[in-house]
Amino acid sequence: MSSELDPPGKPLVLFGAELRKHRKGADMSQERLAEIIQFSMSLVGFIERGQRTPSRNFVQRCDDALEAGGELVRLWEHLTRAASPRWFRGWLDIEREAQSLHTWEPLVVPGLLQTEEYARVVIRGEPGITDEQVEKAVQARMERQAAFALLTRSMLWVVLDEGVLHRPIGGKEIMLRQVERLLEAVDLPRIGIQVVPLALGATTGTSGGFIIAQLPGSADTVYIESAIHGHVTDRLEDVEAIHARYDTIRAGAHPQHVSIELIREAQRLWT
Repeated sequence: MSSELDPPGKPLVLFGAELRKHRKGADMSQERLAEIIQFSMSLVGFIERGQRTPSRNFVQRCDDALEAGGELVRLWEHLTRAASPRWFRGWLDIEREAQSLHTWEPLVVPGLLQTEEYARVVIRGEPGITDEQVEKAVQARMERQAAFALLTRSMLWVVLDEGVLHRPIGGKEIMLRQVERLLEAVDLPRIGIQVVPLALGATTGTSGGFIIAQLPGSADTVYIESAIHGHVTDRLEDVEAIHARYDTIRAGAHPQHVSIELIREAQRLWT
């Protein structure tokens, strides 16, 4: 993506920069592009500057005119959260702006660290979901990971229950690739993973997972999972309660170097 983005996490600016990059790569002026797609040149300019939200029709015509091979459409779908549940879309903006994310997961690997195969099995477990909906949701999750990878100033700290490493989501091969993905992730300087041992017998976090987003210059916001859908809130009482729960859970977790050994042990078990 363009290095000219300022700030880098703003969706409309991100799309505008990509549109401009493709247009210049095609050696085409704004005027010529506007003529081909039958929209005004002023609208093309507004969208390239991140000042207007493009319609899907506009994006599809630009993609065709610039022979972008679907890249602009895919980016637009990601930025408009077309494949994400409506209740989750607000969280994606928060996630991109956060300077740090602290997450607890008692049952599965967090979405930001899931492999495509693992994500597909997890998503398929939703009652009544169609194959098309599964694939759209998997694509959205992978694009969410790609967007996070661009945010080099954001820190992700994950606390997992040890059972996550041994729960056979999708079978042996999928679990092997997933624990290998965790080992790759923990090698990155901005990702940390700690594991809460099963032997601890702790119950503080068994009611569900959550994420704490720490935003620069703003109050923390939390995402709380539930059986139906998640809940996003910056209500002070809720944020303080989640912080207290997270601190209690993390206090019982192994330090990272011990946690890495547990992940390697799981790798050997799934091999």
